[in-house]
Amino acid sequence: MARTKRRGLVPLIIVGVLAVLLVGAYFLVDGGLRAFAQDTAEKEITKSMPASVTGDVTVTIGGTSVIAQFIAGSFDQVELTAPSLTVDGVPASVHVVARDVSTNTAKAIGSLTATLDVDQAALNQLVQASGTAPADAVMTLGAGVVTYTGTVKLFEFNVGYSATATATAAGDTVNIAPTEATVTSGVGDIDATPLVNLILQQAPISVCVAGYLPEGVELNGVDISPERARVTLESSTLMLTRQSLTTLGTCSG
Repeated sequence: MARTKRRGLVPLIIVGVLAVLLVGAYFLVDGGLRAFAQDTAEKEITKSMPASVTGDVTVTIGGTSVIAQFIAGSFDQVELTAPSLTVDGVPASVHVVARDVSTNTAKAIGSLTATLDVDQAALNQLVQASGTAPADAVMTLGAGVVTYTGTVKLFEFNVGYSATATATAAGDTVNIAPTEATVTSGVGDIDATPLVNLILQQAPISVCVAGYLPEGVELNGVDISPERARVTLESSTLMLTRQSLTTLGTCSG
């Protein structure tokens, strides 16, 4: 009787072992497909970037199974990392998280959030290219604020000043507005208060970044630290097609 029971268990053990092997094989294949899909995505995205953009992009596909996600028609999350990207000569570090990414590239990504980090030198490049800052303005990154120096004309004198400003996001533009100012040279014994008030009442320095981003990507925040200026971006209309990725936004005015 014991031998009969043992013989009856043998097929079950074999089926169990085969099931484990099949599951293991599935995940091995799935892992191979994930690596292949990520590599293919990296190559396609690199080919689709505008000519003004250079740098390596790493793609990571999230979720438990690439095969299951592909069959379902969309990937739960696709992450893009480009720590050393250059856009029109401006160096930046970019991190993108796209969710609900359809396998049909003609469909828009469900949601996209991204961060764009630029260092102090790159920020100054963007500010000078904006044409809204004093030609001699030099930006310095601080803890939550930007400080910059410049000069203004008062009668026949060039008056130097230093300003502390905050940065905010509005649509496709970063606005840098002075909140404090100090006159540093050129007024002698003249009361500098009216001049300080004049500096504070100046229109913000507006840095439009639409021309650096695919159309439909907008700013939703700016964070300043001594190491970098971080711009947070979002979109719900972007598609992973060459046309969508290479059609850049435009700045009004």
